[in-house]
Amino acid sequence: MISAWNLLAGLGLFMSAALFLLLKQRKSRGHTTQHPPGPPAWPIFGNIFDLGAIPHHTFYKLKEKYGPVIWLKLGYTNTLVIQSAEAAAELFKNHDLAFSDRKVPLVLTAHDYNQGSMAIGRYGPNWRMLRRLCSSKLMVTKQLDQTAVIRQKCIDDMIKYIEEDVAEAQAQGESGEIKVAHYLFIMTFNLIGNLVLSRDLVSPRSIDGHEFYDAMNKFMKWAGTPNVADFFPFLKWLDPQGIMRNMVQDMGQAMRIVEKFVKERTEERKAGRKKDKRLPRCTIGV
Repeated sequence: MISAWNLLAGLGLFMSAALFLLLKQRKSRGHTTQHPPGPPAWPIFGNIFDLGAIPHHTFYKLKEKYGPVIWLKLGYTNTLVIQSAEAAAELFKNHDLAFSDRKVPLVLTAHDYNQGSMAIGRYGPNWRMLRRLCSSKLMVTKQLDQTAVIRQKCIDDMIKYIEEDVAEAQAQGESGEIKVAHYLFIMTFNLIGNLVLSRDLVSPRSIDGHEFYDAMNKFMKWAGTPNVADFFPFLKWLDPQGIMRNMVQDMGQAMRIVEKFVKERTEERKAGRKKDKRLPRCTIGV
């Protein structure tokens, strides 16, 4: 009896939400806005079911009917599909400011991650400042030349780690197979550590290295998992797939590890250790 009542309550909640959304959608039709051509959308779901298993093949077929600029509605997310060089040039050259903002996936708002990211941050003064710093201080030949020695050191260390671990595994009668991605991650993380904190941060055998690697792997997993709440915002508070909950946990773990490294470096600076002279002047050197 209880399960039957739960089923009826859930069905009633769904029907109420669906009715509300249908009325809202019908009301919005009274305010007509001229959009590019596109296939008709279903109520609530929009064109999600029109994409098929291989969306880019579907887009190509739609191009033959609607042209190189297509308007789709994926749930409650308006989507513009560009499929020609001319249309892309018009969009990114002549109307770049109008389309400069991008929709941030809900999962990347965990711990306000999007606010400090140049890749997904909102266009504005802060974003322009980050871009200016990258283009004038980091991504220039002079600064890259100054850090060449540090980059080479991190690459040499990675090769040494691989050789040592393979030799140790073979000595124990194992095949010596390794996960190259793990060593590339350590090399990249230590490169950032040398540029920002003047030190290596992890090694293949360090506990922090394994924990941070696992946390970042999970971060990439949750960031790349399609989230139904991105297309239906009214499901945001439910988090039906648990993606946001998992991202908050795993990103928090990664942030705690990084915070520990920064705290250690700050204490070293307070104790009198000077900034590494190998570093270019633009680096943080906390």
